[in-house]
Amino acid sequence: MTPRPADAVAIHEAAQLLKQGRLVAFPTETVYGLGADASNAEAVRGIFAAKGRPADHPLIVHLADKSMLPDWAAEVPASAWQLAERFWPGPLAVILRKKVSVPLAVTGGQDTVALRVPNHPVALQLLQAFGGGIAAPSANRYCRISPTQAAHVAEELGDAVAMILDGGPCQVGVESTIIDLSGGQPRLLRPGQLSVAAIEAVLQQTLLLPEAVSEIRAPGMMAVHYAPVTMALLCPAQDLAKLAQTFLDGHQRVGVLAYQQDLPAHPLLVVEHMPDSVAAYAQALYASLRKLDGLQLDRILVEQPPQTEAWRAVNDRLGKAAVAV
Repeated sequence: MTPRPADAVAIHEAAQLLKQGRLVAFPTETVYGLGADASNAEAVRGIFAAKGRPADHPLIVHLADKSMLPDWAAEVPASAWQLAERFWPGPLAVILRKKVSVPLAVTGGQDTVALRVPNHPVALQLLQAFGGGIAAPSANRYCRISPTQAAHVAEELGDAVAMILDGGPCQVGVESTIIDLSGGQPRLLRPGQLSVAAIEAVLQQTLLLPEAVSEIRAPGMMAVHYAPVTMALLCPAQDLAKLAQTFLDGHQRVGVLAYQQDLPAHPLLVVEHMPDSVAAYAQALYASLRKLDGLQLDRILVEQPPQTEAWRAVNDRLGKAAVAV
């Protein structure tokens, strides 16, 4: 499937395809999404089939505007309106109790639904042209590296989608923050670009932080996710050079996602240098992992970036994509 430049004609055609129950991949500010009409259970099941995703894993429903919240949620608490007013359009999804009309295919059989308004002109134009909610997880095979460019979607899903709208590289690069507001104290289910402090400042209360769970309450909660096919190891900076040399001595081809370490040149070594800032690192992360994963290496080593609150989302993704050593 060749991506289409996301002009007005293509967006109109994409909206019509969605109304026909077809799948359309489109850009958001976080990653590219694989979209279907969220009110059409059969169309939504097509997402799971294309991704190879288990049917009990819920999807996020994308909306054109916060005013659509009551169309999907049985009750919209003040906290949801506060977050929507401050952060939408933007990389934040909220989980609320669903209306009876919301298909269980969207929610993974649960009585809650994840909702967000994306901050990307193509996504918003598509949502406005479509006129309803679009269920859209990341447009990649289940548990693999999320796509941040239209070409990534084409590589992964091919003709499983009716159209791929090309809106350029995603600006955020990691998936949205997810906050559960469905009952009791608000809980962070998935970290993203928005910080815990920023969300707590709006809510004027403390967020419960992620913990080990047996139930998949939201996307991205699996222990292994966002992962390359090549075995990836997450290494402390001080151990990176020694570990790389061990594999090189064994005549293995090694790729390194380096944060600050400089490694000596070697014919079997490929180094992808990452930006210093967390925002630039996050934007480049998935594309860089995909680049190394496509080189048929024996190992990918990832230098551990700072383990601070600002890097929470990046470290969450790396912790699921690579095995810590």
